[in-house]
Amino acid sequence: MLQALLHRSHCKISKSFARLIAFACWLSVGIALTSRALAADPEVIGAGATFPAPAIEAWARQFSRESRVKLVYRSVGSAEGILRVTARSADFAMTDVPLTRAELAQDDLMQFPVIAGAIVPVVNIPGIGDNELRLSGQLLADLYLGKITTWDDPAIKALNSQLSLPHLPVRVVHRADGSGTSFVFTYYLSAVSTAWDEHLGIGSRLVWPVGSGAKGSEGVSEAVRDTAGAIGYVEYAYSLEHKLARVQLRNRSGRFVHASEAGVGAALASARWSRPGYYEVLVDREGNESWPIVGISFFLIHKSQEDSRVAVATLNFLHWIYAHGADLAHRLNYLPLGDPSLIRQIESSWGEIRDDRGNVLWRRGN
Repeated sequence: MLQALLHRSHCKISKSFARLIAFACWLSVGIALTSRALAADPEVIGAGATFPAPAIEAWARQFSRESRVKLVYRSVGSAEGILRVTARSADFAMTDVPLTRAELAQDDLMQFPVIAGAIVPVVNIPGIGDNELRLSGQLLADLYLGKITTWDDPAIKALNSQLSLPHLPVRVVHRADGSGTSFVFTYYLSAVSTAWDEHLGIGSRLVWPVGSGAKGSEGVSEAVRDTAGAIGYVEYAYSLEHKLARVQLRNRSGRFVHASEAGVGAALASARWSRPGYYEVLVDREGNESWPIVGISFFLIHKSQEDSRVAVATLNFLHWIYAHGADLAHRLNYLPLGDPSLIRQIESSWGEIRDDRGNVLWRRGN
């Protein structure tokens, strides 16, 4: 009996001990998993403009190699990027459509300029090479209004007597999605054409009077490349990648210029950055070398942050761009923001970005 009792008691103790060990193992695994989650390298998601995408993607790859942060950028257009960061499905957005003070305040956002580049009209006209065709802003607007329908139109020939222009229909290509590139392009057309300004105006998404739409700068580039007689507008880097013939434009000084770093730099030098959110649109600026259609891409981030680790990583990425991204930007034919005093001013404002307890999240050297 005693042996049986001891045996039963031993079994009970063993079972209880086993349960205790199992619980301890479960608890230790849970703690380990929690610790791993807390220690995991943060993942930063960006979304937005296609205009700066080649530079942002190159920066993201390099920053990820140098840090322990996985950074992904989804090139979905400025309008979609704004929607995603507003909904907090992206940690930051890039937009070529600068937001006003009221728009930023409404959605708890801050906005910082990052990079500039030329928006260039590109054509596919048999026999016409890169930077051979000359257009004025007025002629460019008339092409997009459908007033000029063939490439040998007398108004075009008057500026291009040295070229043999074919009797070929003009095939207008524009963006089909909400686009910051379209915003800057139509801002320019409104500045140089009364007819455009009165009938269509400025917008990231328009009801275009003529032509066919394509999604993203990539889509416009491919449509122009594949369509004889086509004209489109893309960021300079896309024109190089797809080997498209760029157009010379007459600038505000009356000179025909082609897109170049010097031309973008001349326009960027005229920026004053005095409006809230550093709001600037660089079209039709003074200067002999100034390229007349320059886009600026802006970085959007929430002032109030739900995940402090991701927020710090995001701001470290933006700091890295300002501190180390210039060489990559130049290689990809963009012009980075290079004014040290402006960058100091921008970074000093990051003290407004806080977690849900009101703690400041970024300090130099984080």
